[in-house]
Amino acid sequence: MATKSPRMTGADRREQLLDVTKAIVAGDGFHAVSIERVAREAGITRPVVYGHFGDLDGLLEALIDRETIRSISQLDDVIEYDLGQGDPVETLLASLRGYLEAVSADPDTWRLVLMPQEGAPPALHERIAAGRAAVVAQLAKNTAPGFGAGQESPDPELTAHILSAVSDQSARLLLTDPGQYPLERLMSHARWLLGQLQ
Repeated sequence: MATKSPRMTGADRREQLLDVTKAIVAGDGFHAVSIERVAREAGITRPVVYGHFGDLDGLLEALIDRETIRSISQLDDVIEYDLGQGDPVETLLASLRGYLEAVSADPDTWRLVLMPQEGAPPALHERIAAGRAAVVAQLAKNTAPGFGAGQESPDPELTAHILSAVSDQSARLLLTDPGQYPLERLMSHARWLLGQLQ
């Protein structure tokens, strides 16, 4: 006699539905997401999806919220903003390595953040812009002293934008063509580039 598997909790079901939605977006884009498809791929009925998210917009909003929180948490875990402790170049390089490793470990989340697909909800673009602004503001504050006495940045905000752009482009290259742009190649070039600032 077969035993019944334990019933999924509401929180677990919600996560499952968001995971299914994320997989659909990663594979086929936002335009491919529907309540019907999410329910079918999760092995449940549509009313269960509606019960958790209300409608398709609610489902997509919940996905965006979760992935935004996830990406910010991953950055907080790996980025060292205080360049006053130790060698500032080594600190920046360690932060970049942590960022790129996070991107490698969770590529679907970072594709949403770094390369939003056509048809992505406006809320995603708004969250991405807000997240970038927060990172740039923090970088500007912490890179203002530059890379040592007498090397203060003449424009900390611009320095922060450039560092952020280099980091994000490195992550995009890693996501789109890791064979051509493996982590160690990106890190080696970043070390050379930052060395030019000293």
